[in-house]
Amino acid sequence: MAEARDIVGISVPFAAGVAAGAVLCPFPSEGLPLITDLTLLLLICTTTLAVRFGTSTSSVTERFRGRDGKWLVSLSNRLRFGMLSKGRIAFAGIFMITGIFCSLSYSLTSGIPEYSNGFIDPAAEKAVGQLRTTIDAIPYPSETTGPLVKALLTGDKSDLTKEITGIFRDSGASHILALSGLHLGVLYLILTRLTLPMGNSPRARKLRYSLIIGAALFYSIMTGAAPSIIRAFLFITINETAKLLGRKREPVRVLLAALTIQLALKPDVISSVGFQLSYMAMAGIFLLYPTLEGIYPSSSGTRWSKINPFRKIWNAAMLSISCQIFTGPIAWHYFHTFPKYFILTNLIALPLTSATMTLSVATIALSYFGICPETLVILNDHAVQALVFCLRVISGLDTP
Repeated sequence: MAEARDIVGISVPFAAGVAAGAVLCPFPSEGLPLITDLTLLLLICTTTLAVRFGTSTSSVTERFRGRDGKWLVSLSNRLRFGMLSKGRIAFAGIFMITGIFCSLSYSLTSGIPEYSNGFIDPAAEKAVGQLRTTIDAIPYPSETTGPLVKALLTGDKSDLTKEITGIFRDSGASHILALSGLHLGVLYLILTRLTLPMGNSPRARKLRYSLIIGAALFYSIMTGAAPSIIRAFLFITINETAKLLGRKREPVRVLLAALTIQLALKPDVISSVGFQLSYMAMAGIFLLYPTLEGIYPSSSGTRWSKINPFRKIWNAAMLSISCQIFTGPIAWHYFHTFPKYFILTNLIALPLTSATMTLSVATIALSYFGICPETLVILNDHAVQALVFCLRVISGLDTP
């Protein structure tokens, strides 16, 4: 019975119920075309009846067994497909009905005015306004640096030129300009490192937890709380809570717990393209990437294995491929395009974006207090221009 109550037995049927509710009673806002809703519903329902999370710790294998009417496939010990007992099907049915009820209730009450969030929204608007003002006041040598930093940290792309926007689009790096879990993830790493000097005592860990979660939540609200940003915030919250409580953190369970919470709070988010792409990208990373990463010959136990540049390039490329395999069909359905140079773009752009954001945060913070050295401003500018230059070269590969 304990296995039946696994997060998979709750999350997947609940998501299927929310999708079913979206089909039965579409949300008033712009949502998915009916055929996409139905396809999503069928996929989730099929998964509900076939998948339960594997807990084995054996080596990576792929095996098929056909005794007693059972079929089992193990892929990197992430998924296990098998016949479900009647108890598990009934358990899944309860949460599917809950998801349908949640979705229908939200759809029927969507016209009711919502209460204001009190001081939080005004404070967030004031903070993002101050952030934009501070960025505008920084004397970057290049005219394009300030608007790009503003887009990366606040999501405000109004000052970007058509040329810059076109370069990002043609190179397949548009996702970098759209605030997502990538951006909050970089800021989370910065916050984690900044709070490390506080120590690891019980009191220090609780203080670090409060600061990280509080800062991540405020940033999420400040930048508009896009579905992918909220997904990343839930990941951070669940991960930090498990760390604080000394609980084991399993990536797929974190993914499904975040999915359940986000759909329960706002069921209509299932119609968001950003929501679908965000969760599918993470599914690719958690389910497929470990297998692709393991293809590279292992050299564990040696010093070279930690600094091997070829392995780092391989891992980055496999990470990009894992995301694209899972998100490609959705992106093609909505945008009718597929980035040809996505591996090259991500290999170059993602490290540069992380470096740019880290330098930008330091530059903005010090500039706010009026103590930012000119060297840091120039270094930040060079990082941004390096990113633009590389993407300009990639976007021009098809130009004769």
